[in-house]
Amino acid sequence: MATKAAYKRLTREYQALQTSPVPLISAHPSESNILEWHYILTGAPDTPYAEGQYWGTLTFPPDYPFAPPAIRMHTPSGRFKTSTRLCLSISDYHPKSFNPAWSVSTILIGLMSFMNSEEMTAGSIGGTVAERKWHAARSRWWNSTGGGSASKPVPGVQATTRGLGNIKAGDGGVKFRAEWPDEDVENWNWISEHRIDPTSGKMLPDAEGENIQCSPETLSLRRILGGSGAGVGAVVQGGQAARNAGQGWVSKNKLWLMAGGLVLYVMVARLFDDSQGA
Repeated sequence: MATKAAYKRLTREYQALQTSPVPLISAHPSESNILEWHYILTGAPDTPYAEGQYWGTLTFPPDYPFAPPAIRMHTPSGRFKTSTRLCLSISDYHPKSFNPAWSVSTILIGLMSFMNSEEMTAGSIGGTVAERKWHAARSRWWNSTGGGSASKPVPGVQATTRGLGNIKAGDGGVKFRAEWPDEDVENWNWISEHRIDPTSGKMLPDAEGENIQCSPETLSLRRILGGSGAGVGAVVQGGQAARNAGQGWVSKNKLWLMAGGLVLYVMVARLFDDSQGA
């Protein structure tokens, strides 16, 4: 539960964001818990994230502003691991470096700045420009469909608005819709307008004999996402999946790799000693 000081401070900051919005940034506290904030970053022009819709959460400690929030981004971006605490100087990874004068807007501006850089930290991932553009093009679809599961439920995944650290592709977009109802309606209109398949996130092919005049935005999306066949989108998705699998394997086998390296070092040292003695 928030202290009186934290409640007062966060209320004031929300009012400030309402009266003086920050470009490309929207944020609000949850109706049930003022310590739980939801944000949307709109990808900045001239970046691989342009026009992307990146949804995440700030989880504030009860004694804010004397301690920083945990920062997560739930929308796949090619820059951060989804729903994972990010290690930033403005996050709960570094409480001693947090300045109480910093506000919610300061934190989110800092997050966007870090996102547009190539600096690596805990919770960030490497990605190509093509991969990040692909994620940006799919971001509205991902947020409102839960990665396609709105129309195709994922076995074993229960759609619920509870929980912040486990927002995944199987929730059917329920959590996004609960916090961003207006944006969710806009997203579904966007999905329909650009003929996006709600299940796969790919562009639907033109029907036989159909001659649709596409807008420049739709044509750009078609180049990035591809149609129903294997195209740029499939290649990018495969590349990202392979990268994630590789990172996961190294992480899971870190101890074995270290042990193997130590054994190899000992063997080489003994061989060197034997050759010296001979």
